[in-house]
Amino acid sequence: MIHPTAEVQTSHIGDGTMVWQYSVILSGAIIGKNCNINFNVFIENDVIIGDNVTIKSGVQVWDGVRIEDDVFVGPNVTFTNDLVPRSKQYPESFKETIVSKGCSIGANSTIVAGNIIGAYAFIGAGSVVTKSISPYHVYYGNPAKHKGYITKDGVLLDLGFKDKNGIIHKIIELGND
Repeated sequence: MIHPTAEVQTSHIGDGTMVWQYSVILSGAIIGKNCNINFNVFIENDVIIGDNVTIKSGVQVWDGVRIEDDVFVGPNVTFTNDLVPRSKQYPESFKETIVSKGCSIGANSTIVAGNIIGAYAFIGAGSVVTKSISPYHVYYGNPAKHKGYITKDGVLLDLGFKDKNGIIHKIIELGND
């Protein structure tokens, strides 16, 4: 379903993907199946989005961003793609940013270009990500710092691998997708 107020220029959208009001998707973008592109999202040309991705309202996804399967991007998340932006001066190529399978990015976070967010990582709301984040790691703050771990099933763990009940989870439970 593509809402009639959305401007979708690409023909590369998978089955079951929904694009909501006032979103703009440029012609070079590739979007997988069963995605949910919410209200007022902008997706540039050199963007690849996998399957089962949720992109909440007010997100901008610029050239060079790669979002893998099963990712959640919270409202008003901003990706950058140029480390030294200048008006009317464009780099030969934009920095590639990879958002790996299964990770979640909280509302109002900024993801600085050229970083990799590892599989199933969790970025807390309002964070500024200035470096790559390992799989299953929890980061938040400005700049975002390592605060704990998360399991594939979404159980938050502290730096000692303990959940909220004090139960220690074995590293093997974190998985290696």
